[in-house]
Amino acid sequence: MAHDIDMQLAPRRTTSSLNEVRNDTGRIAFCGPYVISAITGWSISKVEDEIRRFREIPEHAKPIVRGTYADEVESALATFGYGMTLKTSFMERARKERPTVWTWMQKPRNAWAHYILAIHKGKEGHWILIKGVKMCDTFTEGKWTFVCDGPHRGARIMEIFEVKKSLEA
Repeated sequence: MAHDIDMQLAPRRTTSSLNEVRNDTGRIAFCGPYVISAITGWSISKVEDEIRRFREIPEHAKPIVRGTYADEVESALATFGYGMTLKTSFMERARKERPTVWTWMQKPRNAWAHYILAIHKGKEGHWILIKGVKMCDTFTEGKWTFVCDGPHRGARIMEIFEVKKSLEA
């Protein structure tokens, strides 16, 4: 229960600008915590604590949060007052038939929402965050850059999630 109280009393950092990621861990952090931090404005350490809580890892244990699943990202976002909805899945298509990030950027979408894209990066999956024409992830070191200048224009998309502030938060 102390966890609920901490979240309610903690100051919110909701702004109209784009939050840069605050990696306060003193080490490399991975893509799941990065995109959550960029959306919420909370530090990487706080985001990782939430993911570990979802995974039911004891509080005294602090393993690095490496790979994250959509349900873990969704749960952490919900804790911080955001809803995540699957908008499109391309998992039924062969990898080469899936749209690229750049192709998707040409299509209309909500300029006010955050979009988390699950993309292919080599043999791994990778989360990137897009809002408007800017993107943020571990490759940009938590800074927002124009998608056209970013490293993932040609990456194939697996799934697209829309993230919005929850109405009850």
